[in-house]
Amino acid sequence: MTENGNARIEHINMTVRDNQKTAALLIDLFGWHIRWQGPAMLGGHSIHVGNENSYVALYTGNDSKPTTAFAKGQPLNHLGIEVGDLDAIEAKVIAAGLEPHSHGDYEPGRRFYFFDNDGIEFEVISYQ
Repeated sequence: MTENGNARIEHINMTVRDNQKTAALLIDLFGWHIRWQGPAMLGGHSIHVGNENSYVALYTGNDSKPTTAFAKGQPLNHLGIEVGDLDAIEAKVIAAGLEPHSHGDYEPGRRFYFFDNDGIEFEVISYQ
């Protein structure tokens, strides 16, 4: 439990077509691990992938299509992930067949963006 003013994001929940594939991508890119996985609402399956402090919950329905109850990208703009070595992560993004874009080098750090296979945009940023 946190005190007022020390709130943190514990997790974010996203609907994806193939949570195994998305989990593998996030593990490869960010060095995360699967914290939990199992049955979820509406006959779906969830995978929690992250570190000891926070995670991304990846939900896939029983028909492997995003449910209309959770429309993609509405109102999510992007998910920001802070990393130590921006260039190494960008190389992994490219190796995964994804395309980095919108590079920025301005205070307080360097960044780039990419879309995953579900069209979810990620911002990868380094403050080093």
